This record gives sequence, structure tokens and C-alpha cells, in this order.
Amino acid sequence: MESNNDSQAVSKSERKDGWERETIEKLAFAAITEQRRARRWGIFFKMLTFLYLVAIFAAIMFPKWKDDIGMGLDVKGHTAVIDVVGMIAEDKDANASRIIKGLRQAAKDNSTRGIILNVNSPGGSPVQSDYIFHEIRELKKEYPDLPIISVVGDICASGGYYVASAADKIYVNQASLIGSIGVLMNGFGFVDTLDKLGVERRLLTSGEHKGMLDPFLPVDEEEIQHMQKLLGQVHQQFIDAVKEGRGTRLKETDLIFSGMVWTGKEGVELGLADDFGSASYVAKHVIGAEKLVNFTPPERLLDKLAGRIGASFGKSLGVFGEKMLIQ
Repeated sequence: MESNNDSQAVSKSERKDGWERETIEKLAFAAITEQRRARRWGIFFKMLTFLYLVAIFAAIMFPKWKDDIGMGLDVKGHTAVIDVVGMIAEDKDANASRIIKGLRQAAKDNSTRGIILNVNSPGGSPVQSDYIFHEIRELKKEYPDLPIISVVGDICASGGYYVASAADKIYVNQASLIGSIGVLMNGFGFVDTLDKLGVERRLLTSGEHKGMLDPFLPVDEEEIQHMQKLLGQVHQQFIDAVKEGRGTRLKETDLIFSGMVWTGKEGVELGLADDFGSASYVAKHVIGAEKLVNFTPPERLLDKLAGRIGASFGKSLGVFGEKMLIQ
């Protein structure tokens, strides 16, 4: 009888031990399964993050990647667009280096059937504008069958028109503003202001005219004449470029090179522009490739910062109190 009871006790103990062991094994397997699941999800999210970063990098470094991949399949081709928007200056988005890079990339692309300069600029640096002008003229020599056409938005004045005039044709809206073929240098005079405020002006220079056009000094007639001569030289450079680009289409009146601005409608009548049309219209009906692909390189933060630092450094040298602009 005792043996039977002992046997039952052992059986119960074994069942209890078996249940505990089974429970522990289930918990262990569940923990292992959960770890594997967590590891898989971790790998998944890491891969997703990696692919996301790769996509961002590709979008920044290779903005035309999707067009380059399908280049061989693009039978009809496309019309390349280069933005010339805003002030034309080295430390602005519309700088010569960026625009020229875009022009070269567009011209080299085998699927490019023509280039549109999307111009919406009040002007800017004569140097930057001249760089772009001559690059367009050189591209015309290298790719004589590639049409380059300027399409004007709200305004195409001064440096903006300098650039636009290099193209084969210029299309405008009737309400666009166009022209302003001139050069300016502006500033302010505060000659008596410091005396009234009781402030003493201390200017040290190592050259008779190094403080030329200082806003706190009276104007010097010799310096004014010298600067007027410089402005005249830059103005003539501007005029020569426009004549080269527009040729006999330009109706040279007394006011055409005076810095006056006209509407797009008047611009066509004066030969400053050729016809009316938007970028999509020109792409479809003039170039013959309706698809528009923007080749304007994205502005990289480091390049933009470097440009601003360079411009600030130039200002700190104090060469002139005023800035020369074709605007």
C-alpha cells in the first residue's frame, strides 16, 4: 500500500517537473522567436533607412539619374531647361558657375533636342552675366544644330537681358518687362551727418584715391569722372554683346541702349524679342520636344556658403563704396 502511494507521489512529481520544464521550454522558444523577429525588423528598418539615404544622395548628386537611365529609350528626346532666376551674382542661385554647368550637361545629353533659358531676372553682376553670355555663344559653335532659346517670365532686364540676348531667339509674354540696357553704380552720401552727431571720421589709406567715393567724404570730381568712364566701358561691352546676339533684328533707336525698359509687346516691336510664348509652347511648337527636363544643378550648401564668404571678404576690402550692377 505504501509502495502504491509512493508510486503515485513520484508520478505527480514527474508530471509537475514535466509541466514546469515544458513551460520553461515554451518561454525560452518564445523569447528566441521574439529575438529573431526583432532582429529581422531591425535589419528591415536599417535597410529601409539605408535605401532612403541612398535615394537622397542620388537626388542631390545626380538630379537627372532617372533621365540618364532611360536615355536610350527616349526616342523623341526632351527639351532641357536652365533656370536664370533672381539676381545674377556669384553668391546667388543665378551664378555663372551653376548656370554654365547646367548648360554643358544639357548640351552633352544625347536626348536633348533644344535648350530653354528660363529667364526671370532683374539683372546683377556684369562679370557673371558676361561669363554666361560667352558660354552660350561657345556652345552654339560647338553644337550648331542645337537650338538655345530664351523664354522670359515677369522680367528680363539688364544682366538678365545680357544673358538672354546670347540665345537664338527670345520669347516673351506681352506683359513681361524687358530691356534696361545700361549700367549703374549707386550709394549714399553722409558728409555732414557725422558732424551733427559729434562723430569723428577716421579713414587711413595708402593711396590718394583708395577712399574713392567714401560716403562720408565730399565727392571728388576727378573720381566721379573716372568712375563714369568705367561705367561707360562696361555699358559699351553690354551694347556690343546685345548687338552680337540680336544682330539686324534690333531696331536701334535713341532710347534702345539708354537703360529704358519696355513691355514684352513693345520688346517684340523693337527687336529686343522675337515672339510670344511660354516654355511649354516653345518646347512643343518651336523645338519639337514637348517633354521638359530641368538641368539646373541643385545649389549645394557648401558652395553657396563659400560664395557668400567670398563676397563678404570682397566687401570687407572696401575697394568701392558702391557696387556696379547692370540692373
